[in-house]
Amino acid sequence: MSDDTLFARVKEEAHRSNPYPLFAALRECPVSRQEDGTYVAATHAAIASLLHDPRVSSETLPPADRPKTGNPFKDWLVKPVRDHITDTHRPFIFRDPPDHDTLRAAVMHQFTHQRVQAMRARSHVLVDEILNKLGDARSIDIVDDLAYPLPVTVICELLGVPPEDEEQFHGWATQLATALEPDTHQDDELRAENSRTFDAISEYMQGLIAQKRKAPQDDMLSGLATEGTDGAPRMSDFDLIATAILMLVAGHETTVNLITNGMLTLLRHPEELRRLREDPSRAPRVVEELLRFEPPVQFRTRKALCPITHGGVTIPESAPLVLLLAAGNRDPEVYAEPERFDPDRTDNRHLGFGGSLHYCVGAPLARFEVEAALVALVRRLKNPRLTADPPPYRQGSALRGPKHLRLTIDGIDP
Repeated sequence: MSDDTLFARVKEEAHRSNPYPLFAALRECPVSRQEDGTYVAATHAAIASLLHDPRVSSETLPPADRPKTGNPFKDWLVKPVRDHITDTHRPFIFRDPPDHDTLRAAVMHQFTHQRVQAMRARSHVLVDEILNKLGDARSIDIVDDLAYPLPVTVICELLGVPPEDEEQFHGWATQLATALEPDTHQDDELRAENSRTFDAISEYMQGLIAQKRKAPQDDMLSGLATEGTDGAPRMSDFDLIATAILMLVAGHETTVNLITNGMLTLLRHPEELRRLREDPSRAPRVVEELLRFEPPVQFRTRKALCPITHGGVTIPESAPLVLLLAAGNRDPEVYAEPERFDPDRTDNRHLGFGGSLHYCVGAPLARFEVEAALVALVRRLKNPRLTADPPPYRQGSALRGPKHLRLTIDGIDP
């Protein structure tokens, strides 16, 4: 099979459990043109360069096109207005400066050190509460029993979402995460379902924002709804809704994958699991190596604003571009023994949280949540064993992680 089909093979479900040999083949050319006209950057140097290149745009979402309802009023009047609002108020990870910078600054203003540290302590409490509810269980699904409940609770508490509404947020986040997959843009049925989900969560958020303005509380949504930043006016309702949805999806789905990928990796490396159990202070370095070795975000999409030449390859204007972060994370030009899981690396310049203007806003929070989850799991689960290796994986290739990670255990320590 020719090299210009390698990225298409990465997206195939058959390669979900181990795409890394394909990444190695893609790294042979820093930037390569694929059969469908997509350009893929696969080396650490190429990715880092393009992440910082102002000629590379993040505005990659196709125009909104909600499905028709059969109602002439809705289809000819309401639908175009809603589509226009969606197109002009994208989440800030899909926007370029200056709009991106303004919206990100507002979020960072609310994402205070005090709030993050409070959620760090809260994460440990929540993990123990979740495990305590499992009682005398002799099996556990890391995904359903812990990796999903923890981050959705954390992000909902941070935003100020009432606890009774957390369950529906879980479903919304799972559905909307599919919009980050490049092939979603060609799947009319999936795009229609995402539109319905987006409208449902938007309607909910609009009501919640109104409540926060009437009676602000000490949460991020109240702050974003009532305060400006550095003399700028507060966000519009449409930008605020898009930002809240982004925080829900990005703060939830990626953390689910990182927790699950982390526990799977530790079970495959029992000596590292033992070392973490005996010395929980190793957790930060374990998490950093996981972000390199098994990152939850495998790649991000971009487009070229003008012709860009890199390594002898010219990316044409408007051409779709993929930054294959997970391939860069195993580049032998940067990392010694890149295929080895080694939390004791002294130089770990990973791309697990992206980089440049779009470096992950919630990186500190994700680190704390994953540290809390992994430390508790290796400490409290008695003799955990995988029931299947590799486990079944979720459909997505951009956000990659097991659909389930079922373990057999001898019990759960208090």
